[in-house]
Amino acid sequence: MPEHTASLRQHGLNGWRWLERGLDASFGSALNPMRHLGAIGMLAFWLLAASGIVLYIVLDTSVTGAWRSIDGLSKVPLQLGVLLRGLHRYAGDALVLAMGAHLLREWLHGHERGVRRFPWLTGVPLIGFVFVSAIGGFWINWDQLGQFSAVATAEWLGALPMLATPLARNFLVADSVGDRLFSLFIFVHLGVPLLLLFGLWFHIQRLTRVAVLPPRALALGLVATLALLALVWPVRSAPPADLSQVPALLQIDWLLLWLHPLMYATSTGFTWALVGTAAVLLLALPFLPQPARAAVAVVDPANCNGCQRCFADCPYAAVTMVPHPNQRIGRTLAQVDSDLCVGCGICAGACPSSTPFRSALQLVTGIDMPQRPIGALRTQLQRDLAANTAARPLVVFGCDHGARTASLAGAGQADVSVCSLLCAGQLPPSFVEYALRDGAAGVVVAACREGGCEFRQGERWTAERLSGMREPHLRQAARDERVELVFAGPGDEARLDAAVQRLRQRVQPLAVERDLPHRMPHV
Repeated sequence: MPEHTASLRQHGLNGWRWLERGLDASFGSALNPMRHLGAIGMLAFWLLAASGIVLYIVLDTSVTGAWRSIDGLSKVPLQLGVLLRGLHRYAGDALVLAMGAHLLREWLHGHERGVRRFPWLTGVPLIGFVFVSAIGGFWINWDQLGQFSAVATAEWLGALPMLATPLARNFLVADSVGDRLFSLFIFVHLGVPLLLLFGLWFHIQRLTRVAVLPPRALALGLVATLALLALVWPVRSAPPADLSQVPALLQIDWLLLWLHPLMYATSTGFTWALVGTAAVLLLALPFLPQPARAAVAVVDPANCNGCQRCFADCPYAAVTMVPHPNQRIGRTLAQVDSDLCVGCGICAGACPSSTPFRSALQLVTGIDMPQRPIGALRTQLQRDLAANTAARPLVVFGCDHGARTASLAGAGQADVSVCSLLCAGQLPPSFVEYALRDGAAGVVVAACREGGCEFRQGERWTAERLSGMREPHLRQAARDERVELVFAGPGDEARLDAAVQRLRQRVQPLAVERDLPHRMPHV
Protein backbone atom coordinates (compact mmCIF):
# COMPACT_ATOMS: atom_id res chain seq x y z
CA MET A 1 0.00 0.00 0.00
CA PRO A 2 2.73 2.56 0.79
CA GLU A 3 4.39 1.70 -2.54
CA HIS A 4 1.09 2.24 -4.36
CA THR A 5 0.59 5.61 -2.64
CA ALA A 6 4.14 6.68 -3.48
CA SER A 7 3.63 5.69 -7.12
CA LEU A 8 0.34 7.58 -7.28
CA ARG A 9 1.97 10.63 -5.74
CA GLN A 10 4.89 10.51 -8.19
CA HIS A 11 2.61 10.22 -11.21
CA GLY A 12 0.53 13.09 -9.92
CA LEU A 13 3.64 15.17 -9.30
CA ASN A 14 4.87 14.54 -12.84
CA GLY A 15 1.52 15.67 -14.20
CA TRP A 16 1.56 18.76 -12.00
CA ARG A 17 5.03 19.71 -13.17
CA TRP A 18 3.93 19.26 -16.77
CA LEU A 19 1.07 21.69 -16.09
CA GLU A 20 3.42 24.18 -14.43
CA ARG A 21 5.84 24.10 -17.36
CA GLY A 22 2.94 24.63 -19.76
CA LEU A 23 1.77 27.69 -17.83
CA ASP A 24 5.36 28.92 -17.59
CA ALA A 25 5.33 29.19 -21.38
CA SER A 26 2.22 31.40 -21.23
CA PHE A 27 2.77 33.50 -18.11
CA GLY A 28 6.48 33.15 -17.42
CA SER A 29 7.76 31.35 -14.35
CA ALA A 30 7.61 34.41 -12.08
CA LEU A 31 3.91 35.00 -12.86
CA ASN A 32 2.75 31.40 -13.12
CA PRO A 33 -0.45 31.14 -11.01
CA MET A 34 0.43 27.57 -10.03
CA ARG A 35 3.53 28.86 -8.24
CA HIS A 36 1.58 31.44 -6.19
CA LEU A 37 -1.45 29.48 -5.03
CA GLY A 38 -1.14 30.45 -1.38
CA ALA A 39 -0.75 34.13 -2.25
CA ILE A 40 -3.69 33.95 -4.69
CA GLY A 41 -5.81 32.46 -1.93
CA MET A 42 -4.79 35.32 0.36
CA LEU A 43 -5.66 37.86 -2.35
CA ALA A 44 -9.09 36.27 -2.75
CA PHE A 45 -9.57 36.45 1.02
CA TRP A 46 -8.71 40.15 1.10
CA LEU A 47 -11.08 40.79 -1.81
CA LEU A 48 -13.81 38.99 0.09
CA ALA A 49 -13.10 41.04 3.20
CA ALA A 50 -13.05 44.39 1.39
CA SER A 51 -16.17 43.75 -0.71
CA GLY A 52 -17.91 42.15 2.27
CA ILE A 53 -17.44 45.26 4.39
CA VAL A 54 -19.11 47.41 1.73
CA LEU A 55 -21.91 44.89 1.30
CA TYR A 56 -22.52 44.85 5.04
CA ILE A 57 -22.84 48.64 5.03
CA VAL A 58 -25.68 48.50 2.48
CA LEU A 59 -27.29 45.37 3.96
CA ASP A 60 -30.60 45.64 5.78
CA THR A 61 -30.02 43.09 8.53
CA SER A 62 -33.61 41.92 8.80
CA VAL A 63 -35.51 39.06 7.27
CA THR A 64 -37.86 41.33 5.39
CA GLY A 65 -35.27 43.86 4.25
CA ALA A 66 -32.23 41.72 3.41
CA TRP A 67 -33.45 40.56 0.02
CA ARG A 68 -34.50 44.07 -1.05
CA SER A 69 -31.17 45.65 0.00
CA ILE A 70 -29.09 43.07 -1.86
CA ASP A 71 -31.32 42.95 -4.95
CA GLY A 72 -31.23 46.74 -5.05
CA LEU A 73 -27.52 46.62 -5.89
CA SER A 74 -28.47 45.80 -9.48
CA LYS A 75 -29.98 49.28 -9.76
CA VAL A 76 -26.84 51.17 -8.68
CA PRO A 77 -25.58 53.40 -11.56
CA LEU A 78 -22.62 52.38 -13.71
CA GLN A 79 -23.08 48.73 -12.70
CA LEU A 80 -21.09 49.40 -9.53
CA GLY A 81 -23.47 47.33 -7.42
CA VAL A 82 -23.33 44.43 -9.86
CA LEU A 83 -19.54 44.67 -9.89
CA LEU A 84 -19.37 44.68 -6.09
CA ARG A 85 -21.62 41.70 -5.68
CA GLY A 86 -19.95 39.74 -8.46
CA LEU A 87 -16.49 40.39 -7.06
CA HIS A 88 -17.62 39.06 -3.70
CA ARG A 89 -19.08 35.88 -5.14
CA TYR A 90 -16.33 35.11 -7.64
CA ALA A 91 -13.60 35.89 -5.09
CA GLY A 92 -15.17 33.13 -2.98
CA ASP A 93 -14.97 30.75 -5.93
CA ALA A 94 -11.36 31.78 -6.54
CA LEU A 95 -10.51 31.13 -2.89
CA VAL A 96 -11.92 27.60 -3.06
CA LEU A 97 -10.07 26.83 -6.31
CA ALA A 98 -6.76 28.22 -4.99
CA MET A 99 -7.21 26.39 -1.68
CA GLY A 100 -7.90 23.07 -3.37
CA ALA A 101 -4.99 23.43 -5.80
CA HIS A 102 -2.68 24.52 -2.96
CA LEU A 103 -3.66 21.47 -0.90
CA LEU A 104 -3.06 19.13 -3.85
CA ARG A 105 0.30 20.71 -4.71
CA GLU A 106 1.58 20.46 -1.15
CA TRP A 107 0.56 16.80 -0.92
CA LEU A 108 2.15 15.93 -4.25
CA HIS A 109 5.43 17.49 -3.06
CA GLY A 110 5.24 15.59 0.24
CA HIS A 111 4.98 18.78 2.27
CA GLU A 112 2.59 17.30 4.81
CA ARG A 113 5.43 15.36 6.41
CA GLY A 114 8.25 15.98 8.84
CA VAL A 115 8.84 19.50 10.06
CA ARG A 116 6.19 20.78 7.64
CA ARG A 117 3.53 18.91 9.60
CA PHE A 118 2.50 22.01 11.55
CA PRO A 119 1.44 24.13 8.53
CA TRP A 120 -0.46 21.16 7.14
CA LEU A 121 -2.35 20.43 10.36
CA THR A 122 -3.21 24.09 10.90
CA GLY A 123 -4.30 24.41 7.28
CA VAL A 124 -6.84 21.55 7.28
CA PRO A 125 -9.35 23.28 9.63
CA LEU A 126 -9.24 26.36 7.39
CA ILE A 127 -11.01 24.34 4.69
CA GLY A 128 -13.99 23.90 6.98
CA PHE A 129 -13.99 27.59 7.96
CA VAL A 130 -14.06 28.63 4.29
CA PHE A 131 -17.07 26.47 3.43
CA VAL A 132 -19.01 27.34 6.59
CA SER A 133 -18.56 31.04 5.89
CA ALA A 134 -19.37 30.65 2.19
CA ILE A 135 -22.55 28.66 2.80
CA GLY A 136 -23.64 31.14 5.48
CA GLY A 137 -23.24 33.95 2.97
CA PHE A 138 -26.07 32.54 0.83
CA TRP A 139 -28.42 32.60 3.82
CA ILE A 140 -27.97 36.35 4.33
CA ASN A 141 -29.44 37.14 0.91
CA TRP A 142 -32.52 35.12 1.94
CA ASP A 143 -33.69 34.39 -1.55
CA GLN A 144 -34.82 30.96 -2.72
CA LEU A 145 -31.20 29.83 -3.13
CA GLY A 146 -30.46 30.93 0.43
CA GLN A 147 -33.61 29.15 1.59
CA PHE A 148 -32.54 25.97 -0.19
CA SER A 149 -29.07 26.15 1.38
CA ALA A 150 -30.41 26.84 4.86
CA VAL A 151 -32.94 24.01 4.76
CA ALA A 152 -30.38 21.59 3.29
CA THR A 153 -27.88 22.51 5.99
CA ALA A 154 -30.49 22.02 8.70
CA GLU A 155 -31.39 18.60 7.36
CA TRP A 156 -27.73 17.67 7.10
CA LEU A 157 -27.01 18.76 10.66
CA GLY A 158 -30.25 17.08 11.70
CA ALA A 159 -28.63 13.73 11.00
CA LEU A 160 -26.57 14.29 14.14
CA PRO A 161 -28.57 13.12 17.18
CA MET A 162 -27.52 16.01 19.42
CA LEU A 163 -28.65 18.66 16.91
CA ALA A 164 -31.60 16.95 15.24
CA THR A 165 -34.84 18.46 16.50
CA PRO A 166 -34.13 22.03 17.68
CA LEU A 167 -32.13 23.25 14.67
CA ALA A 168 -34.22 21.65 11.95
CA ARG A 169 -37.47 23.11 13.29
CA ASN A 170 -36.19 26.62 12.71
CA PHE A 171 -36.60 26.06 8.98
CA LEU A 172 -39.70 23.90 8.87
CA VAL A 173 -42.12 26.60 10.01
CA ALA A 174 -42.18 29.99 8.28
CA ASP A 175 -43.03 31.89 11.47
CA SER A 176 -39.86 30.60 13.17
CA VAL A 177 -37.57 32.55 10.84
CA GLY A 178 -37.30 36.01 12.37
CA ASP A 179 -34.78 38.75 12.84
CA ARG A 180 -33.28 36.90 15.78
CA LEU A 181 -32.40 33.88 13.68
CA PHE A 182 -31.25 36.14 10.90
CA SER A 183 -28.73 37.65 13.33
CA LEU A 184 -27.34 34.14 13.70
CA PHE A 185 -26.90 33.93 9.93
CA ILE A 186 -24.92 37.17 9.97
CA PHE A 187 -22.79 35.95 12.87
CA VAL A 188 -21.94 32.76 10.98
CA HIS A 189 -20.97 34.63 7.83
CA LEU A 190 -18.99 37.36 9.60
CA GLY A 191 -17.70 35.58 12.68
CA VAL A 192 -16.23 32.51 11.00
CA PRO A 193 -13.94 34.60 8.72
CA LEU A 194 -12.41 36.07 11.87
CA LEU A 195 -11.58 32.53 12.96
CA LEU A 196 -10.25 31.92 9.46
CA LEU A 197 -7.97 34.95 9.71
CA PHE A 198 -6.74 33.78 13.12
CA GLY A 199 -6.14 30.30 11.66
CA LEU A 200 -4.18 31.77 8.76
CA TRP A 201 -1.90 33.48 11.25
CA PHE A 202 -1.16 30.10 12.85
CA HIS A 203 -0.79 28.48 9.44
CA ILE A 204 2.15 30.70 8.43
CA GLN A 205 3.84 30.95 11.83
CA ARG A 206 6.77 28.73 10.87
CA LEU A 207 7.50 30.48 7.59
CA THR A 208 9.41 33.67 6.91
CA ARG A 209 8.63 36.34 4.30
CA VAL A 210 5.21 34.91 3.57
CA ALA A 211 3.66 36.40 0.43
CA VAL A 212 0.25 37.75 1.44
CA LEU A 213 -0.26 38.95 -2.14
CA PRO A 214 0.93 37.54 -5.49
CA PRO A 215 3.20 39.60 -7.76
CA ARG A 216 1.55 42.87 -8.80
CA ALA A 217 0.97 41.91 -12.43
CA LEU A 218 -0.61 38.61 -11.43
CA ALA A 219 -2.74 40.27 -8.74
CA LEU A 220 -4.01 42.93 -11.14
CA GLY A 221 -4.73 40.29 -13.77
CA LEU A 222 -6.72 38.19 -11.30
CA VAL A 223 -8.73 41.18 -10.04
CA ALA A 224 -9.44 42.25 -13.63
CA THR A 225 -10.57 38.71 -14.51
CA LEU A 226 -12.94 38.56 -11.53
CA ALA A 227 -14.29 42.01 -12.39
CA LEU A 228 -14.90 40.93 -15.98
CA LEU A 229 -16.73 37.82 -14.79
CA ALA A 230 -18.83 39.97 -12.46
CA LEU A 231 -19.96 42.14 -15.38
CA VAL A 232 -20.32 39.44 -18.05
CA TRP A 233 -22.04 36.87 -15.78
CA PRO A 234 -23.62 39.05 -13.10
CA VAL A 235 -24.77 37.48 -9.85
CA ARG A 236 -28.55 37.89 -9.56
CA SER A 237 -30.87 37.18 -6.68
CA ALA A 238 -33.44 34.44 -6.97
CA PRO A 239 -36.99 35.35 -5.91
CA PRO A 240 -37.43 36.06 -2.19
CA ALA A 241 -37.46 33.08 0.14
CA ASP A 242 -40.84 31.53 0.84
CA LEU A 243 -40.82 28.57 3.19
CA SER A 244 -44.33 27.64 2.10
CA GLN A 245 -42.97 26.70 -1.30
CA VAL A 246 -40.20 24.45 -2.57
CA PRO A 247 -37.83 26.27 -4.97
CA ALA A 248 -38.22 24.84 -8.46
CA LEU A 249 -35.27 26.27 -10.42
CA LEU A 250 -32.02 27.45 -8.84
CA GLN A 251 -28.64 28.59 -10.12
CA ILE A 252 -26.32 26.56 -7.92
CA ASP A 253 -22.75 27.69 -7.28
CA TRP A 254 -21.20 24.24 -7.56
CA LEU A 255 -17.89 25.29 -6.05
CA LEU A 256 -19.41 26.61 -2.84
CA LEU A 257 -22.67 24.63 -2.50
CA TRP A 258 -21.67 21.22 -3.89
CA LEU A 259 -22.52 19.49 -0.61
CA HIS A 260 -26.29 20.18 -0.85
CA PRO A 261 -26.95 18.57 -4.25
CA LEU A 262 -24.69 15.65 -3.30
CA MET A 263 -26.68 15.12 -0.11
CA TYR A 264 -30.00 15.01 -1.98
CA ALA A 265 -28.52 12.77 -4.67
CA THR A 266 -27.22 10.30 -2.08
CA SER A 267 -28.06 10.67 1.62
CA THR A 268 -27.12 12.63 4.71
CA GLY A 269 -25.27 9.59 6.02
CA PHE A 270 -23.16 9.29 2.88
CA THR A 271 -22.17 12.97 2.89
CA TRP A 272 -21.31 12.87 6.60
CA ALA A 273 -19.18 9.78 5.96
CA LEU A 274 -17.50 11.50 3.00
CA VAL A 275 -16.71 14.70 4.89
CA GLY A 276 -15.63 12.85 8.01
CA THR A 277 -13.39 10.43 6.10
CA ALA A 278 -11.77 13.28 4.17
CA ALA A 279 -11.10 15.22 7.39
CA VAL A 280 -9.63 12.19 9.18
CA LEU A 281 -7.48 11.29 6.18
CA LEU A 282 -6.11 14.82 5.81
CA LEU A 283 -5.31 15.02 9.52
CA ALA A 284 -3.76 11.53 9.52
CA LEU A 285 -1.48 12.01 6.48
CA PRO A 286 1.35 13.69 8.43
CA PHE A 287 1.49 10.73 10.82
CA LEU A 288 1.76 7.95 8.23
CA PRO A 289 5.16 6.22 7.72
CA GLN A 290 7.61 8.65 6.17
CA PRO A 291 11.02 8.55 4.51
CA ALA A 292 14.07 9.19 6.66
CA ARG A 293 14.34 12.83 7.64
CA ALA A 294 17.18 14.94 6.26
CA ALA A 295 19.92 15.92 8.69
CA VAL A 296 19.54 19.40 10.15
CA ALA A 297 22.09 22.21 9.97
CA VAL A 298 24.90 22.27 12.53
CA VAL A 299 26.55 25.41 13.91
CA ASP A 300 30.30 25.59 14.59
CA PRO A 301 30.73 28.18 17.39
CA ALA A 302 34.42 28.59 16.57
CA ASN A 303 33.59 29.79 13.05
CA CYS A 304 30.29 31.61 13.65
CA ASN A 305 30.81 35.36 13.90
CA GLY A 306 27.18 36.22 14.58
CA CYS A 307 26.61 38.00 11.25
CA GLN A 308 22.92 36.88 11.23
CA ARG A 309 22.88 36.13 7.49
CA CYS A 310 21.72 32.56 8.06
CA PHE A 311 19.05 33.93 10.38
CA ALA A 312 17.87 36.35 7.69
CA ASP A 313 17.87 33.81 4.85
CA CYS A 314 16.29 30.74 6.49
CA PRO A 315 12.87 30.25 4.85
CA TYR A 316 11.48 28.36 7.85
CA ALA A 317 12.60 30.50 10.82
CA ALA A 318 14.74 27.58 12.00
CA VAL A 319 17.73 29.78 12.88
CA THR A 320 17.74 32.12 15.85
CA MET A 321 20.52 34.19 17.38
CA VAL A 322 21.60 33.58 20.98
CA PRO A 323 24.46 34.97 23.11
CA HIS A 324 27.82 33.58 22.06
CA PRO A 325 29.32 31.12 24.59
CA ASN A 326 32.61 33.05 24.69
CA GLN A 327 30.60 35.90 26.28
CA ARG A 328 32.24 38.59 24.20
CA ILE A 329 30.13 41.75 24.22
CA GLY A 330 28.18 42.26 21.02
CA ARG A 331 28.73 38.70 19.80
CA THR A 332 25.87 36.34 19.02
CA LEU A 333 25.75 32.76 17.85
CA ALA A 334 23.39 31.08 15.40
CA GLN A 335 21.24 28.34 16.89
CA VAL A 336 19.25 25.81 14.85
CA ASP A 337 15.85 24.54 15.96
CA SER A 338 15.80 20.91 14.82
CA ASP A 339 11.99 20.89 14.89
CA LEU A 340 11.90 23.58 12.19
CA CYS A 341 14.95 22.83 10.01
CA VAL A 342 14.12 21.09 6.70
CA GLY A 343 17.77 20.44 5.78
CA CYS A 344 17.86 22.68 2.71
CA GLY A 345 21.37 24.11 3.25
CA ILE A 346 20.37 27.69 2.39
CA CYS A 347 21.92 28.82 5.67
CA ALA A 348 25.28 27.32 4.64
CA GLY A 349 25.17 29.31 1.41
CA ALA A 350 24.53 32.46 3.45
CA CYS A 351 27.55 31.97 5.72
CA PRO A 352 30.44 34.30 4.79
CA SER A 353 33.09 31.92 6.16
CA SER A 354 33.72 30.16 2.84
CA THR A 355 35.60 32.99 1.12
CA PRO A 356 38.05 32.28 -1.70
CA PHE A 357 40.94 33.86 0.22
CA ARG A 358 41.11 31.54 3.22
CA SER A 359 44.32 29.59 3.40
CA ALA A 360 43.12 26.81 5.73
CA LEU A 361 43.63 23.30 4.39
CA GLN A 362 40.08 22.34 5.35
CA LEU A 363 37.20 24.71 4.62
CA VAL A 364 34.97 25.01 7.69
CA THR A 365 31.98 27.34 7.86
CA GLY A 366 29.97 28.76 10.74
CA ILE A 367 26.92 26.68 9.81
CA ASP A 368 26.93 23.58 7.64
CA MET A 369 25.01 20.50 6.51
CA PRO A 370 26.37 17.17 7.86
CA GLN A 371 25.13 15.18 4.85
CA ARG A 372 26.89 17.48 2.36
CA PRO A 373 29.44 19.75 4.06
CA ILE A 374 30.81 22.79 2.28
CA GLY A 375 34.35 21.48 2.81
CA ALA A 376 33.51 18.21 1.06
CA LEU A 377 31.96 20.11 -1.85
CA ARG A 378 35.12 22.18 -2.10
CA THR A 379 37.26 19.03 -2.18
CA GLN A 380 35.00 17.44 -4.80
CA LEU A 381 35.24 20.54 -6.96
CA GLN A 382 39.05 20.51 -6.84
CA ARG A 383 39.22 16.79 -7.56
CA ASP A 384 36.78 16.92 -10.48
CA LEU A 385 38.56 19.83 -12.13
CA ALA A 386 41.94 18.17 -11.68
CA ALA A 387 40.60 15.01 -13.32
CA ASN A 388 38.94 16.85 -16.20
CA THR A 389 41.25 16.64 -19.21
CA ALA A 390 39.32 19.12 -21.36
CA ALA A 391 41.19 22.24 -22.45
CA ARG A 392 38.44 24.53 -21.18
CA PRO A 393 36.33 22.63 -18.62
CA LEU A 394 32.97 23.87 -17.41
CA VAL A 395 31.49 23.51 -13.92
CA VAL A 396 27.76 23.08 -13.34
CA PHE A 397 26.39 23.66 -9.85
CA GLY A 398 23.00 21.97 -9.82
CA CYS A 399 20.17 21.33 -7.38
CA ASP A 400 18.93 17.94 -6.17
CA HIS A 401 15.34 19.12 -6.69
CA GLY A 402 15.87 20.86 -10.04
CA ALA A 403 16.78 19.69 -13.52
CA ARG A 404 18.75 16.43 -13.45
CA THR A 405 22.41 17.27 -13.87
CA ALA A 406 23.04 13.61 -14.76
CA SER A 407 21.67 14.47 -18.20
CA LEU A 408 24.89 16.40 -18.86
CA ALA A 409 26.97 13.25 -18.81
CA GLY A 410 26.11 12.32 -22.38
CA ALA A 411 28.16 12.48 -25.53
CA GLY A 412 29.85 15.78 -26.20
CA GLN A 413 29.75 16.81 -22.54
CA ALA A 414 33.11 15.44 -21.40
CA ASP A 415 34.23 18.97 -20.54
CA VAL A 416 31.50 19.35 -17.88
CA SER A 417 32.09 18.74 -14.17
CA VAL A 418 28.90 18.55 -12.11
CA CYS A 419 28.46 19.45 -8.46
CA SER A 420 24.96 18.86 -7.07
CA LEU A 421 23.65 20.66 -4.00
CA LEU A 422 20.78 20.12 -1.57
CA CYS A 423 19.40 23.39 -2.93
CA ALA A 424 20.91 26.01 -5.23
CA GLY A 425 20.75 28.31 -2.21
CA GLN A 426 23.37 26.13 -0.50
CA LEU A 427 25.99 27.43 -2.94
CA PRO A 428 28.24 30.11 -1.43
CA PRO A 429 28.96 32.67 -4.19
CA SER A 430 32.65 32.23 -3.47
CA PHE A 431 32.47 28.77 -5.07
CA VAL A 432 32.13 30.44 -8.46
CA GLU A 433 35.51 32.06 -7.85
CA TYR A 434 36.92 28.80 -6.50
CA ALA A 435 35.93 27.05 -9.73
CA LEU A 436 37.43 29.76 -11.95
CA ARG A 437 40.59 29.87 -9.88
CA ASP A 438 40.98 26.10 -10.08
CA GLY A 439 40.86 26.11 -13.86
CA ALA A 440 37.23 26.20 -14.96
CA ALA A 441 36.61 28.19 -18.12
CA GLY A 442 33.06 28.97 -17.04
CA VAL A 443 30.46 28.20 -14.39
CA VAL A 444 26.76 27.40 -14.75
CA VAL A 445 24.58 27.78 -11.66
CA ALA A 446 21.28 25.95 -12.10
CA ALA A 447 18.46 26.92 -9.73
CA CYS A 448 14.81 25.87 -9.84
CA ARG A 449 12.29 27.91 -11.79
CA GLU A 450 11.38 31.27 -10.29
CA GLY A 451 8.79 30.63 -7.59
CA GLY A 452 9.30 26.87 -7.87
CA CYS A 453 12.00 26.23 -5.27
CA GLU A 454 11.39 23.16 -3.13
CA PHE A 455 12.50 25.25 -0.17
CA ARG A 456 10.58 28.41 -1.06
CA GLN A 457 13.40 30.95 -1.54
CA GLY A 458 16.51 29.11 -2.68
CA GLU A 459 16.39 30.27 -6.30
CA ARG A 460 15.69 33.86 -5.23
CA TRP A 461 18.60 34.09 -2.80
CA THR A 462 20.91 32.46 -5.36
CA ALA A 463 20.04 35.04 -8.02
CA GLU A 464 20.42 37.95 -5.61
CA ARG A 465 23.78 36.75 -4.30
CA LEU A 466 25.21 36.23 -7.78
CA SER A 467 24.00 39.65 -8.92
CA GLY A 468 25.50 41.40 -5.90
CA MET A 469 22.14 42.35 -4.38
CA ARG A 470 22.45 40.12 -1.33
CA GLU A 471 25.22 39.16 1.07
CA PRO A 472 27.35 37.19 0.71
CA HIS A 473 27.64 38.31 -2.90
CA LEU A 474 29.74 37.35 -5.87
CA ARG A 475 32.51 39.88 -6.36
CA GLN A 476 32.15 42.25 -9.30
CA ALA A 477 35.38 40.93 -10.83
CA ALA A 478 33.83 37.47 -11.18
CA ARG A 479 30.51 38.65 -12.62
CA ASP A 480 31.37 38.37 -16.30
CA GLU A 481 30.59 36.27 -19.35
CA ARG A 482 32.07 33.16 -17.74
CA VAL A 483 29.14 32.84 -15.31
CA GLU A 484 25.67 31.68 -16.38
CA LEU A 485 22.62 31.49 -14.12
CA VAL A 486 19.75 29.35 -15.39
CA PHE A 487 16.37 28.62 -13.80
CA ALA A 488 15.71 24.97 -14.60
CA GLY A 489 13.30 22.93 -12.53
CA PRO A 490 12.47 19.22 -12.72
CA GLY A 491 11.92 18.25 -16.34
CA ASP A 492 13.87 21.26 -17.63
CA GLU A 493 16.93 19.26 -18.65
CA ALA A 494 16.78 20.74 -22.17
CA ARG A 495 16.85 24.25 -20.68
CA LEU A 496 19.89 23.33 -18.56
CA ASP A 497 21.66 21.81 -21.57
CA ALA A 498 20.97 24.97 -23.60
CA ALA A 499 22.53 27.10 -20.85
CA VAL A 500 25.65 24.93 -20.90
CA GLN A 501 25.85 25.27 -24.68
CA ARG A 502 25.52 29.07 -24.46
CA LEU A 503 28.31 29.27 -21.92
CA ARG A 504 30.51 26.93 -23.94
CA GLN A 505 30.16 29.13 -27.00
CA ARG A 506 30.86 32.26 -24.97
CA VAL A 507 34.05 31.07 -23.29
CA GLN A 508 35.68 29.55 -26.37
CA PRO A 509 36.93 32.84 -27.83
CA LEU A 510 38.02 34.21 -24.47
CA ALA A 511 41.72 34.44 -23.73
CA VAL A 512 43.13 32.14 -21.11
CA GLU A 513 44.57 34.96 -19.01
CA ARG A 514 41.78 37.02 -17.50
CA ASP A 515 41.19 38.99 -14.33
CA LEU A 516 41.24 35.68 -12.42
CA PRO A 517 44.24 33.47 -13.38
CA HIS A 518 43.49 30.22 -15.20
CA ARG A 519 44.35 27.00 -13.33
CA MET A 520 46.06 28.75 -10.44
CA PRO A 521 47.08 26.19 -7.83
CA HIS A 522 45.00 26.20 -4.65
CA VAL A 523 46.78 27.67 -1.64
